[in-house]
Amino acid sequence: MSPLGASAIAITGGAAAIGVGLVFITAGLAKLRSRHLFPGVVANYRLLPEVLVAPVALALPWMELAIGLGLMAGFGLLAAPAIALLLAFAAAMAINLGRGRAHIDCGCGRTDLRHPLNRSLVIRNLALALLLVPTLVQTPLFASAEWLIALAGGLALYLMSHLVNALAALATGPLATMERNLR
Repeated sequence: MSPLGASAIAITGGAAAIGVGLVFITAGLAKLRSRHLFPGVVANYRLLPEVLVAPVALALPWMELAIGLGLMAGFGLLAAPAIALLLAFAAAMAINLGRGRAHIDCGCGRTDLRHPLNRSLVIRNLALALLLVPTLVQTPLFASAEWLIALAGGLALYLMSHLVNALAALATGPLATMERNLR
């Protein structure tokens, strides 16, 4: 592979690691802030035996924080568990959408703005998982020129993800539903 190709893979991997790392950190912190509600969100998916709901609800925010911080710190080895978690989230959402249960909250960490399940959330998780694939190969060295470019790209990815989530939640939230009912 040419040095330019290796550099592009490193920058792409670094940007994905930083952006997805921030997504995981934000989601983990939000779940910890709402830890009294989160077991109900996990239970609403109806995918786990009741005995596993509380342990999963307790462990998941800490896993998200650890993976997010690790990705931000440049530990590319954490890309595989991050990808697995994103694919598991996408599968859980897709299963519930297939069951006609779009009304449940995604549990994505936006507890201040309820976010019912929809196909865009499944696609978002699949896209974030796909973006992390280059991270399995290479990430840039800390404080290098490639790392600075990856940092800018990662921050942009995080902000775009946050904006899309907020807009999607608003589009399906109570005000949008009320407006549609008034028409």
